[in-house]
Amino acid sequence: MEGVLLVLIAVTCLFSWKGFNDQSFFTKYMFHIGAIKSGDKKRIFTSALLHGDLAHLAFNMYSLYMFAPIVIYIFGDIKFVLVYLASILMGSLLSLEFNKTNYNYTAIGASGGVVGVIYCAILLYPDMNLRLFFIPIDIPAYIFAIAYLAFSVFGIKKNIGNVGHDAHIGGAIGGILITALFDFSAIINNIKLVALMLIPIVVMFAMHKSGKLK
Repeated sequence: MEGVLLVLIAVTCLFSWKGFNDQSFFTKYMFHIGAIKSGDKKRIFTSALLHGDLAHLAFNMYSLYMFAPIVIYIFGDIKFVLVYLASILMGSLLSLEFNKTNYNYTAIGASGGVVGVIYCAILLYPDMNLRLFFIPIDIPAYIFAIAYLAFSVFGIKKNIGNVGHDAHIGGAIGGILITALFDFSAIINNIKLVALMLIPIVVMFAMHKSGKLK
């Protein structure tokens, strides 16, 4: 495993562990709409280093461990980190937009960054197969990419679970955009996939604009 990935996972684990045991630390660095609007912008990124519990942390870090090597192999360490950070940023910005009137809204977790890395990896290798924990069969990556976005939009609409579906979609958007920046051929070579992924994203923004999303 690449050194930069080990460092990223280690830092996230240590930061999260500190948050598990120090409520004031947890509160200081989590995503909080009111605090961010008051100028505490660091929370946009530091919230990705916090997790609710060990299961939450383990799931995100395992997912990152599985997909990051693909991105690192193609793009290298620095661009991988930029994919991760850009996806966290987009996830946080979308959450900020969709919850801007709820000053008490809070969120934590690296999911936005992880999802961005996953979508970057899928654009680089769309024909690979994925196996999810709850589905004991291989799923083509391109099918997962479309279905996950559609489910996330449904998740926002129906408020399914204590999950930041908007951050996940924002992370996916970040992953797609920065992949296009680093290797536009990945977009051109998968233009049908990208077009199909855009459908739930466009629907989501249209519903948000019309006030029908939440």
